[in-house]
Amino acid sequence: MRRFLAASSMAVILLGATALRYPAAPKDGTVDTYYGRAVADPYRPLESIDSPEVVKWVQAEQQVTRDYLDGIPVRDTIAAHLKNIANYERVSPPYHVKNQYFFSRNTGLQKQSVLYTMNGPHGTPRVLIDPNALSADGTVALGGSDVSWNAKYIAYATQTSGSDWLTWHVRDIATGKDLPDVLNWSKFGGAAWLPDNESFLYPRYAEPAPGQERKAAASHQKIYLHRLGTPQSADTLVFARPDHPLWYLNALVSEDERYVVLTTNEGTSPNNRVFYIDLRDPKRTVHAIFDSADANYTYLDNAGSTFYFQTSKRAPRGRVIALDLGAPSKLRTVVPQGDDALQSVSTSGRRFFTDYSVDVHSAIKVYDYAGHYLRSVVLPGPGDAAGFGGWHGDKTVYYSFSSYTTPTSIYAYDISSGRSTLYRKPRVDFDASQFVTKEAFYQSKDGTRIPLWVMYRKGLKLDGNNPTILYAYGGFDIPITPSFSTFRATWLQMGGVYAVANIRGGSEYGEAWHESGMLANKQNVFDDFIAAAQYLIDNKYTSTPKLAINGASNGGLLIGAVEVQRPDLFGAAVPQVGVLDMLRFDKFTVGNGWIPEYGCATCGQNDFNWLMKYSPLQNVKAASYPATLIMTADHDDRVFPAHSFKFAATMQAKQTGDAPVLLRIESKAGHGGGTPITKSIEQYADIYSFLVKNLNMDVPADFK
Repeated sequence: MRRFLAASSMAVILLGATALRYPAAPKDGTVDTYYGRAVADPYRPLESIDSPEVVKWVQAEQQVTRDYLDGIPVRDTIAAHLKNIANYERVSPPYHVKNQYFFSRNTGLQKQSVLYTMNGPHGTPRVLIDPNALSADGTVALGGSDVSWNAKYIAYATQTSGSDWLTWHVRDIATGKDLPDVLNWSKFGGAAWLPDNESFLYPRYAEPAPGQERKAAASHQKIYLHRLGTPQSADTLVFARPDHPLWYLNALVSEDERYVVLTTNEGTSPNNRVFYIDLRDPKRTVHAIFDSADANYTYLDNAGSTFYFQTSKRAPRGRVIALDLGAPSKLRTVVPQGDDALQSVSTSGRRFFTDYSVDVHSAIKVYDYAGHYLRSVVLPGPGDAAGFGGWHGDKTVYYSFSSYTTPTSIYAYDISSGRSTLYRKPRVDFDASQFVTKEAFYQSKDGTRIPLWVMYRKGLKLDGNNPTILYAYGGFDIPITPSFSTFRATWLQMGGVYAVANIRGGSEYGEAWHESGMLANKQNVFDDFIAAAQYLIDNKYTSTPKLAINGASNGGLLIGAVEVQRPDLFGAAVPQVGVLDMLRFDKFTVGNGWIPEYGCATCGQNDFNWLMKYSPLQNVKAASYPATLIMTADHDDRVFPAHSFKFAATMQAKQTGDAPVLLRIESKAGHGGGTPITKSIEQYADIYSFLVKNLNMDVPADFK
């Protein structure tokens, strides 16, 4: 039984001579029973995020947070610096269809990047889609695009206020005018044009009930065919699996324009199934290539009926295979598994560009379709390279390169000679020569060797007195690779140390690395992170009062879990858009898609046992916690905001120390995608000013 207990009192925490008053959150008497064990969930009313009581509480929390952050003297200086350093031109690698080239560009402080097009690689660029013109506050962003085979049309998706929901439109590339076509309720997938250039495939869900767009669990995704000039109601169902409501579906069309390749994933599991449709078949029959999700199979290309895939099948570090559609079970190895993890494969000019992670930096090797090694791409140094995608007839392909202290530059690569030429290099107000990027290795609790990247200003004194941010993610087979960020650069310019731990759960060392940090093995992720913090302390980079921890999404779960497990180890914690209630994450939005990664409390008692053991919300006890800034967004329809609401209310109630526990809720924003640069600047100004105050940080006098 639930009994609503209205409360208007204010919780009070003393910060020296200053009393910080928290609003009392709506509570009730909810108790859930799992396998005979009663689990109280007193802040269940906070899941009703649009109720008047919750809206009032959120507004009061926001006022407490804004009063606190706006009262930090250095905040405006940090915000001004972030604005200045972010004001530089950013350009993506170009891609083309026929002779029509496309690239995105941001002049510096444009809220959203603009998509340009030009005729030929050296043509005059013109604006094709400017999302800044779609909203006054920059909260409408491009969420994906696909160009028709004849380069006449571009299907493009918009997302509003950071929501994962996509709305598809079609624009005539020559005129820059939109067609009447508008397609709603799409999410997690792109458009795929058919060879007629008058129709395309796209994934969509059923329209949610009114008011449930940000909350309702997503299921039964389907692939539809849309024909230009017809209403969405006339779209034709092409592929669905009602027997598997949690499958994510996607479609693409092969470069020879003959095959539709269909992939299905059980939620976010990297293992998938692959099907195809031969477009020459008038019946459009769906055939299976891989009908068992026993590994990852990523379609790369085909030569007639010979298909090429990157796969983890009998190769946890990855390999490239080939098969014939006439005998899909007969696999042959094209590029064998190596010592390093194969992160991705791109194709261009009938070449495979294989990206290997060598202790978490890119090594690009080039092979022909027979599997012969041709050469390695010479990169500017240790870092991350991405791109290399093109067409069979391409002679030149483009890629980007960056590192933690090297801004992203674009290179043109001559496929025949193997020579790279600098194409675009940004001008950033950041002198990388003044900073050190070091990769170290440390041992986790069970002896596993973990990489740790550490960045700092030259001449750093290892006296344990350096304000430090430790960041990690640790999940979903996602590697954290070196990349440049003006936000990270600002922290370094402020005199801080920034560290990134490549803990288990990602794909840095292949599928085994991922599996050792998922399901029942999730505690390894937290142990790895705790060991990284201890390494930084033991080696005098920092000390507990000077150490802040940060992560987002699954990384927000990480921060919540380790903060609750080891509140004595950290000086501050910033969990962003975190999955914090592990007993109920699958009840909202796309949370049910994470079951392959986490398990779920109602899936079985074993699942419940391991989730209950580490779930941040259920493990908050009365303790002295470090200064905590919990961050979420009102339109986050990936990780439901109630995760952060309930965690914040619980932490505030259980805090016995004098450090603040604040809740920051971004308005008209979501899980991070499509966030305008202006909002990002404000977010990081808040984070860094919070850390300056709570790590007792002395910002250099020349920082401005």
